[in-house]
Amino acid sequence: MKLATQTAWPFFLVPLVVLADQLSKWRVLDEPRLNAVNCLHAMEYCGTIPLPGPLDLTMTWNRGMSYGLFQSEGIGRWILAGVMLSIALGFLVWLIRAEGRWLKLALALVIGGAFGNLIDRVRFGAVVDFIDANGLFFPWIFNVADAAISVGAVLLFVDQFLLSRPKQANSL
Repeated sequence: MKLATQTAWPFFLVPLVVLADQLSKWRVLDEPRLNAVNCLHAMEYCGTIPLPGPLDLTMTWNRGMSYGLFQSEGIGRWILAGVMLSIALGFLVWLIRAEGRWLKLALALVIGGAFGNLIDRVRFGAVVDFIDANGLFFPWIFNVADAAISVGAVLLFVDQFLLSRPKQANSL
């Protein structure tokens, strides 16, 4: 199977999302004021750096999925990693078969974000979260991978339920 340039771009976007996510997490882990490595096993915020504007950097370890859902340790960590890997691979198969620019973009963002968080889960047993948008009344702390997953999910919804409507209506 040969990929043309116009169909290959989502497969370049996936590693770009993973790279952006991992580079941002590397910077956070390397920042002494955030105390990330020393509080790996703590169930609290590790450190905060106030920023001008509505965002702050607040380091926390997320042992669950996006936005702290399904917290787990021990064998649960590996089960969760396996579930995350299965979902990401399912989305990858969908991406290979996908048609349409918005659908491909959505899937590439979700897949890249899933792999970015999966790397953390395997490496540390928890995911590095650090973007604190409490100033925007958003109560969760998240990371670049979570943002990519969320944007991808919104685009997926838009593609599947709003942009696909005329096609479905014409086929009836």
